[in-house]
Amino acid sequence: MVFPFESISYQAPSMTSYVPPLRDMWFVIDQVLHLPRAWARMPAFADIDADIARQVLEEAGRFTTDILAPTNSPGDLEGCHFTNGEVTTPQGYKEAYRAYVEGGWPALACDPEAGGQGLPNALNAVLLEMTAAANHAWSMYAGLLHGAYACLHAFASPELKERYLGKVVSGEWAGTMCLTEPQAGSDLGLLRSRAEPRGDGSYAISGNKIFISGGEHDLTDNIVHLVLARLPDAPAGTRGISLFLVPKLLPEELGGGRNAAYCDGIEKKMGIKGSATCAMRFEDAQGWLVGEANRGLQAMFVMMNAARIQVALQGLAHADAAHGRALRYALERQQSRAPVREQAERPADPLTAHPAMRRTLLDQRCVVEGGRVLAYWGAHLLDTAEGAPDAGDREQAENHLALLTPILKAYLTDAGFQVASQALQVFGGYGYVHEYEVEQTLRDSRIALIYEGTNEIQAIDLLVRKIVSDGGRRFGALLDVVAADAREAGASAHGPALAALVDTVRGVTGEICASAADDAEYPFRVADDFLRLAALTFMAHAWLRLDRAASGEAREAADFLAAKREAAGHFFRYNLPEAELHVARIRAGRENLPAVALIA
Repeated sequence: MVFPFESISYQAPSMTSYVPPLRDMWFVIDQVLHLPRAWARMPAFADIDADIARQVLEEAGRFTTDILAPTNSPGDLEGCHFTNGEVTTPQGYKEAYRAYVEGGWPALACDPEAGGQGLPNALNAVLLEMTAAANHAWSMYAGLLHGAYACLHAFASPELKERYLGKVVSGEWAGTMCLTEPQAGSDLGLLRSRAEPRGDGSYAISGNKIFISGGEHDLTDNIVHLVLARLPDAPAGTRGISLFLVPKLLPEELGGGRNAAYCDGIEKKMGIKGSATCAMRFEDAQGWLVGEANRGLQAMFVMMNAARIQVALQGLAHADAAHGRALRYALERQQSRAPVREQAERPADPLTAHPAMRRTLLDQRCVVEGGRVLAYWGAHLLDTAEGAPDAGDREQAENHLALLTPILKAYLTDAGFQVASQALQVFGGYGYVHEYEVEQTLRDSRIALIYEGTNEIQAIDLLVRKIVSDGGRRFGALLDVVAADAREAGASAHGPALAALVDTVRGVTGEICASAADDAEYPFRVADDFLRLAALTFMAHAWLRLDRAASGEAREAADFLAAKREAAGHFFRYNLPEAELHVARIRAGRENLPAVALIA
């Protein structure tokens, strides 16, 4: 077993620097998920071997550590500036973005025919985790590019692709998603923005959008806005929504100049202060239809689903960054005398010697490392759905990913916020001040539970729309994957515990599906607990796989592998029992929620 990143150190780790855990990342890619072998079976990735993948990780680590991470804390303090309709990003952001584009990072997982590098989405997921951990606010500008690319690549006309796709792939031009309106948050059926035909194949777009990440900034000359709006004869609700490409700057062949797309202000926010969250106004702005009329959500959901995976990776990134800082602090900080002491002559012991702190740090580690397996597995399912040579494998991957996406988004963003809060607790009073950055991570992480569909909406999407709707058939097929690995693991590697949990989840799923016919509100009442139960099941599967990968013989990595096995044991002993709580609450949810208690 080879661990190529043992000697890499971009800078000496401190409480405030970010150093990506390349060794852990590679272990998941190579030893847990065996991705290089899987890529070899896909024609699009047949030339992507382990050496190329390791090089991508190393260079991404160098960029995020040396160039991006130093902008994080200063950017949070400075924030964005809004003057006369223009937004200036914090110092260092433009230089970091230029380096990002020059390094070819926006094109990493894009189609070579569109100017991309054609690398797997799983490697792009590693990049997204690193950039979010190094500077979440900055990563908002860069992260939107891939979703915009995916949407235009799938639905734009040849003319629009010729004009815009290559610039988006390269990162020369930025992109946005313009969905939300003051009266229409998660309920897009209420949106009012209008699109009037101009008679030349384009449309005049008018309306107001809010909470638009990167709606205006100084990182790129042009910004490609993807705007949801209604045609004059559109039916009501979501069936009457179309998608339009509205550039900040009009094409040169149409005279160039500024389009009628304006930023009226930026939000003063709790976190990600270096990310410009804009109120946008379109006044007969010229735009072009993307995809079919009245089927805009079909096109936009390509971008939204990409964004949900990205937000899940943000949650993972927050958890990892916070845990890394807390662990380094706990190893150095001498505080009080531990119940069991290694050196009695010391006046105090490190925090890691205290059981309460050790338990907290182990809980954090279980979330981070198990969550990384889930996130990278989800990204690989996207690669499989797009590139597997067998149609049945592609369909199965699509079904699995549809179920995993809301779980990843909700569970990992919850985890990012919770781990950041726990990390602040490890620091004590020092964690509450800016210099140690963990309070910034706590603030930055909170938004991820809200945007791209709140976590409550993710839970409803999972249980009501994707499980109850087909009687649990597709979810049962995903559980079959977990059950098969549990059986293969046998009695010596947490297999029985996972197998028993899978049986419990199958039973609970059947109960919900059966009861929903008589009580339509029941699955809505228990959706949050069901998602958490499902997430714990897949986390247990992740730790089973980690434990199995760490059970090989490799004396040069004995401590590293032993730590993995110990963490697996901790997860199954201390963390997995939470599943029993959610089972009990799901069954308690058969009783209706009281209404009087809310108003009396």
